[in-house]
Amino acid sequence: MGLLWVTPQARVRRILGRPSPLAGRTVLVTGASSGIGEATALAVARRGARVLLVARRADQLERVRSAIEAAGGRASSYACDLTDGAAVDALVAQVGPVDYLVNNAGRSIRRSLHLSYDRFHDVERTTAINFLAPVRLTLGLLPAMRAQGFGHVVNVVTWGVQLKAPKFSAYIASKTALDTWSRIAGRETYSDGVTFTNLRFALVRTAMTAPTEAYAGRGATAEQAADRVVRALEDRPITVDTLAGRVGEVLNLVAPRASDALFSRFDRRFPDSRAASQPTRPDAAPGSPTPLR
Repeated sequence: MGLLWVTPQARVRRILGRPSPLAGRTVLVTGASSGIGEATALAVARRGARVLLVARRADQLERVRSAIEAAGGRASSYACDLTDGAAVDALVAQVGPVDYLVNNAGRSIRRSLHLSYDRFHDVERTTAINFLAPVRLTLGLLPAMRAQGFGHVVNVVTWGVQLKAPKFSAYIASKTALDTWSRIAGRETYSDGVTFTNLRFALVRTAMTAPTEAYAGRGATAEQAADRVVRALEDRPITVDTLAGRVGEVLNLVAPRASDALFSRFDRRFPDSRAASQPTRPDAAPGSPTPLR
């Protein structure tokens, strides 16, 4: 399945000239200062939604907000470190009820195990932003969604939850945790009109993938990815997969050792990037080896 696709629901809306279900709604997008988050915020605003922009960088959020308003849209920006629990709680109290939440902010780490023996902080960092942060934010917003009888949460995860690709142990584990948590949460909130989508992206060209030389020039654009996020917001599917992800998931189930052998070859064929091989302090600011969106 490609990144640009049109669902049956979208076709009906276009044929009948109906407005997007996002029109007049409030959509909160995390990681909205660049990449997929920025492109999603712009696309959602074009569909008539009020966009709440959340990320760490206040100056970049203001740039995105200004672009949305210059195009006639509505947006508000909130600088927030989502790994700070107290800051997340304050954000929830500040923004009030929302209709849609896009958990996009995240950190990707591509690093082999033999380079990770003394880097447990890689696991802690990815878990903090990829799992604990979106869960805390979602839990904060869920009571109002359930009370109003409507809400939808889109999680930007990865096809790695199906493929189990080498060199991504910390990253994929954190995204798999969010994927699983959301499936269970969706079953508990379904009768209240609140639903979840896990959007399992393949490679997207953003600052997160830039440090890996093997990815240069590959993958979808942020705008193509945002188109997929918008479709997930509008149509509210349970999961959105890629064909390769589905094939990999089946292979892992029916022939696990053959799958191990295949991925072992891939692991040896594609070495670690130069960035992944550079030592960094556990307290270092996010840099190219562990980019954040």
